[in-house]
Amino acid sequence: MTTPTTTTATRPAPTGALNSSRTLATAARVLRQLRHDPRTIALMILIPCVMLFLLRYVFDGSPRTFDNIGASLLGIFPLITMFLVTSIATLRERTSGTLERLLALPLGKGDLIAGYALAFGTLAIIQSALATGLALWALDLDVTGSPWLLLLVALLDALLGTALGLFVSAFAASEFQAVQFMPAVIFPQLLLCGLFTPRDTMHPALEALSDVLPMSYAVDGMNEVLHHTDMTAAFVRDALVVAGCALLVLCLGAATLRRRTP
Repeated sequence: MTTPTTTTATRPAPTGALNSSRTLATAARVLRQLRHDPRTIALMILIPCVMLFLLRYVFDGSPRTFDNIGASLLGIFPLITMFLVTSIATLRERTSGTLERLLALPLGKGDLIAGYALAFGTLAIIQSALATGLALWALDLDVTGSPWLLLLVALLDALLGTALGLFVSAFAASEFQAVQFMPAVIFPQLLLCGLFTPRDTMHPALEALSDVLPMSYAVDGMNEVLHHTDMTAAFVRDALVVAGCALLVLCLGAATLRRRTP
């Protein structure tokens, strides 16, 4: 009498390479969830526009001041907004157990992070386009260069904020802690990026530190568009640094992603 053998089906483990179908499915799921959260969508898309509107009329008596700092803040506001929303949304998925269930499927961490980045990046495109259009055509922001270059830097800044939010969410145990990362991650960059004073006038140690912070290159890129009619080599360098930092932080986010919060 032969004993029947039982075979256990094993689920193939996801490979290290990104899978486009899994990434797109993850992005579609995140967008479907966001569609049912209009407050979050409003925060991501409208708040930068509202802040630019307020800033324009804060400097109503000095429009040149708005021209000088408005371009820089056009990149900074989306970065801050995307950082906050992305870090909290990703943490909420982990604390609710959603990430643990997803990672039990044949879904790699890289696919998950890329899907989140794609979903929030889609909203970042809308956010950056609205903010840029408002600043240029409704608030009369005076820039010398192409509006498309201004939009490009604003979009890269929003994607950088998304990447930073995904990364820091791995180290927070609650939504309150995720918000607390903002002073540690965003505020030093805001102070050292050259928005308030030229970086070459800072203390040498702070100037050296600002040279390795991505927001510094975001502000420099905006200033290149503000003062030059054509795309300059400095602009290309600044845009590549911001894009490279966003990609690096996304890779770090995939490496540090946890299934759940202890």
